[in-house]
Amino acid sequence: HRTPVLTSRFINDLSGAELFFKCENLQKAGAFKARGASNAVFGLNDEQAARGVATHSSGNHGTCLSYAAGRRGIACTVVMPHTAPQAKKDAVRGYGGRVVECEPSTTSREA
Repeated sequence: HRTPVLTSRFINDLSGAELFFKCENLQKAGAFKARGASNAVFGLNDEQAARGVATHSSGNHGTCLSYAAGRRGIACTVVMPHTAPQAKKDAVRGYGGRVVECEPSTTSREA
């Protein structure tokens, strides 16, 4: 999906530079990760693709992988914390992916 490149005179004046903004948030799945997921999915050979793809994600990556897998017509499973936003789970399912819920991981480590 082609996304625009925009500029802002206001931001340019603030920064003292000419800046360009690639609007990847306007990708079909709503994130720049759609490009990487699509490259990965379409880079699989037919034997690999037949096994489907899987990831662990609480949002955008899982949505984008599900989108790419759906475009290729292969299975996608996304393991998501049960605390992930329902909208993210719905987006994965909306693109044809299967959601498997898990306990959220903790960011602290025990000594």
